[in-house]
Amino acid sequence: MSAVIRRVIGYAGAIALLLIGWQAASWLIASPALPGPFVALSDLWRLRSELLSETGVSAWRVTASVLLGIAIGAPLGLALGRAPRADAVFAPIVFLSYPVPKVVFLPVLLVLLGIGDASKIALISLIVFFQVLVTARDAARAIPVASVLSVRSLGADRWQVFRHVVVPAALPEIFTALRISTGTAIAVLFFSESVAGSSGLGYYIIDAWGRVAYGEMFAGIIAMALLGVVLYEFIEALELRLCRWTRAGRT
Repeated sequence: MSAVIRRVIGYAGAIALLLIGWQAASWLIASPALPGPFVALSDLWRLRSELLSETGVSAWRVTASVLLGIAIGAPLGLALGRAPRADAVFAPIVFLSYPVPKVVFLPVLLVLLGIGDASKIALISLIVFFQVLVTARDAARAIPVASVLSVRSLGADRWQVFRHVVVPAALPEIFTALRISTGTAIAVLFFSESVAGSSGLGYYIIDAWGRVAYGEMFAGIIAMALLGVVLYEFIEALELRLCRWTRAGRT
């Protein structure tokens, strides 16, 4: 049985268990605030055009944020990991600012960038940036000295060492950080869209909650969950393509 078929079967089983648990909780609680899954799925189908539009807005924001965060964080983290002097200067700054919850900067970003896409993308990019930066820096520092010396003994210069040793060695760890930060990015996307916004799935969910349209609210929640799953699976597929030497451990 191929890995793809096993993955599809696993997802099908997980979805079935979630639907059964959801329906059981709906019966036990017996509250309009927790409709059954079939009510939410019916609203999801009925409002598919509207939800697809809102999903497109949210998908653009989170995708742009992830790309921006990794484009800045990964090269900088790898550079710090291989440059001890620069790391000695900048690492304390990074590790002092890393534990600070980035969502607290949302009011500042709203004032500076407005309530449009820019503030939301900047906030999510900041979270992805730090996650990838720290992971890339630690992965680059952990590369065995023997691996670098063996390539230099063959006449490789600094750029060739970086390209053929540092990047391949750190890339799986960077993808792991990216998968982890994707879940956080979706959560922060919901927060930013619900607090300050007039579009996107976060706004849609809070608007449905305010109208006491609980079926529509859960339809929006399902759409946001699907968005997270699609992004996660895309990153997984990209990692398997770019880090083929890790495929053997996942088959």
